Amino acid sequence: MGEATIRYDEPSDSLYVSFAPGEPATGFELNDHILLRIHKSEQRAVGLTFLEYSTLTEKTVLGPRSFPLTGLARLPSESRELILSILQRPPVSDFLTLSAYTPSRGETIPTASIRVSSLVIPSSP
Repeated sequence: MGEATIRYDEPSDSLYVSFAPGEPATGFELNDHILLRIHKSEQRAVGLTFLEYSTLTEKTVLGPRSFPLTGLARLPSESRELILSILQRPPVSDFLTLSAYTPSRGETIPTASIRVSSLVIPSSP
């Protein structure tokens, strides 16, 4: 795997990050705005898709936005563990920062924020 290929589609406000262009993958919806594509048998990331990218990267008065990864709750535990493992290592961790919200002692909700500094969006010609 070489350097990530990044493509921004302005009309749909979507950002596509590919770590292995053209490679078949299985997609997992992390939430309504973030899709992770992985090569399951090799347990590695193939790409990320960010929908409504400009909303995801808007700063708040308290810093970068973060989003609950609600899609993980719908996965079997084995898939959830694999996805969390992939999210915590490069190349995905170069683009997403993982954290957690703990509303109670026994409940942990994974969250993510986009590392905007890692994303260099090519300008339109």
